[in-house]
Amino acid sequence: MAASPRRSPLALAVLATLLEAPMHPYRMQQLIKERGKEEVINVRQRASIYQTIDRLLRDGLVAVRETERDENWPERTVYELTPAGRQLITGWVREMLSAPARDYPEFPAALAYMMLLEPADAAAQLRARADTLAAELDRVGAGLAAARYLPRIVLIEDEYRIALLRAELSWLTAVIAELREGTLSWDEAQLREVAARYSPATGS
Repeated sequence: MAASPRRSPLALAVLATLLEAPMHPYRMQQLIKERGKEEVINVRQRASIYQTIDRLLRDGLVAVRETERDENWPERTVYELTPAGRQLITGWVREMLSAPARDYPEFPAALAYMMLLEPADAAAQLRARADTLAAELDRVGAGLAAARYLPRIVLIEDEYRIALLRAELSWLTAVIAELREGTLSWDEAQLREVAARYSPATGS
């Protein structure tokens, strides 16, 4: 049995863009950026778009419509959505909305080993993160406020990002306070004791 096409945010964006009209990759990248979707979909590297399109071609979800030739531009391949791609895209949206992905972002991994730092050092690093997130919250909030003339549905991902930023900032503020007050603390001796007490027994 053939494997199901592998979905990704960028693959979804490509299919959604082609749902509007056939176009070449450069125009896809432009359109995604013009609409502010590059905030949630990584389209900085055009090579990534070409790699994604190649995969969608192999999976039969897009097809070559034509090759544009212009004296002032290199040849450009125009792609279009296939019936299979048109059928699949709404299924992807349903799956991505309903089922949380098993992602492995860096921050939770760093938290898992935060005890490698001294508590004061950890507090300083979390404070730097909080400052960065606060600036990002201001930036995204200002952008959302400036775009309020648009229908809410085309800005909904920014609402979500703001909610996540606020929640993380609230949590960070509380943890930083605990680290500075000493109610959250650790030292090497304590960690060694915990490791010895709770490590599974090993046989020789």
